[in-house]
Amino acid sequence: MPKMKTSSAAKKRFKLSAGGKVLRRRAFRTHYLEAMTSKRRRHKRRTAGVVDHDAREVLRMLGKR
Repeated sequence: MPKMKTSSAAKKRFKLSAGGKVLRRRAFRTHYLEAMTSKRRRHKRRTAGVVDHDAREVLRMLGKR
């Protein structure tokens, strides 16, 4: 049986935490940042977790399960 290929799109966009959770970047962080409040910009620096029903699909794309 051939090896499973990792999705190139998924490996660029997601990473796994030490505890096994799938992490993603927050949206709306590329431009028009002047219109946002400082609090909102600061909040978007942090990574976010992927919801459980999407995390299962992401793990499959990463070749983890």
